[in-house]
Amino acid sequence: MSVSRIGAVGAIALTGALALSACASENPAPGGSTQGAGSPAAANVSCFDGDLAAEGSTAQKNAIAQAIKSYQEACANATIDYNATGSGSGIKQFIAKQVAFAGSDSALKTKPKDGRVEADDAKNACGSPALNLPMVAGPIAIADHLQGVDKLVLNADVAAKIFKGEITTWNDPAIAALNKDAKLPATPIKVYFRSDESGTTENFTKYLQAAAPSVWTAEPAKQWTGKGEGKEKSAGVATAVQGQDGGITYVEWSYAQQNQLKMASIDTGNGPVELTGESAGKAISAAKQVGSGNDLALKLDYATKEAGAYPIVLVTYEIVCSKYADAEQGKKVKAFLKHFASSDVQKSLEPLGYAPLPAEVLTKVEAAVDSIS
Repeated sequence: MSVSRIGAVGAIALTGALALSACASENPAPGGSTQGAGSPAAANVSCFDGDLAAEGSTAQKNAIAQAIKSYQEACANATIDYNATGSGSGIKQFIAKQVAFAGSDSALKTKPKDGRVEADDAKNACGSPALNLPMVAGPIAIADHLQGVDKLVLNADVAAKIFKGEITTWNDPAIAALNKDAKLPATPIKVYFRSDESGTTENFTKYLQAAAPSVWTAEPAKQWTGKGEGKEKSAGVATAVQGQDGGITYVEWSYAQQNQLKMASIDTGNGPVELTGESAGKAISAAKQVGSGNDLALKLDYATKEAGAYPIVLVTYEIVCSKYADAEQGKKVKAFLKHFASSDVQKSLEPLGYAPLPAEVLTKVEAAVDSIS
């Protein structure tokens, strides 16, 4: 599904990939442009004329739709197409030079996988080093549909055993020990996972391995290695759980909210932590930069025990060329991502189920976007 030319009423159109050869020109936002309900202000927007195509993460689909909507309200001659096909597909299309930038829920790999190094392939495609720019903080919910139980508490060990298929009923003693006041039914647990290659899967399995290493021993990966039934993309797993009593999945906060799914609080050792923008932001703030210079790849501490920090978070990166072979395309990418990284747009994302990037991270992102040429 692609997000394209979102007008003042916020309609989402399905379109094919758009050509990247159209000329661009840097113009101020047209005077008197109006903002749709809930749209961030369009002040100081640099507009381009023409088309811009990107592809990748489904986790950021609703966030980038908001950014596209507000940008196109300010810049009437710009058409931005984002095809939400998954992180793995987005990176492949970026390396194949089919899109101007990719959305990915994990940074480009710097170590070989299947005989290839993503970061090297991206550098060769760009003719310059590729940058990982964190743009969207998307908490991952453990979402369930269990009749008669409103608030569920899990910890990493129990979650890992559920998703490995070692705990198979909801009244299992391990779950009951964390939910002493709940009347847990003997309903079978039905696990749903992402069948497509997904950065959400990779980040969720990073959490399981880091926080429950004795239970989840498989290497984190975009392809699911646990048990359950596969469904395509975030919408697929969310819809499946919505219709299945006893269902459980891992899915981005925004999809859990849209589908009115219940979300487990996570006990990291200091009591249960509910998923909120604030609790997810605490985990993002603790991340360490592992990229150098304007490459802002982050290392998240999934095993954090910090009080009030929700540990299962992902960061969606916009993967870009540091210097584009087509300078006009570079101007387009820079103009749009500068808007996406603005404080107004970031603040507008929380009602959609995202955590605004902490100020200290956002400052670095803004500087990195400014460096694109």
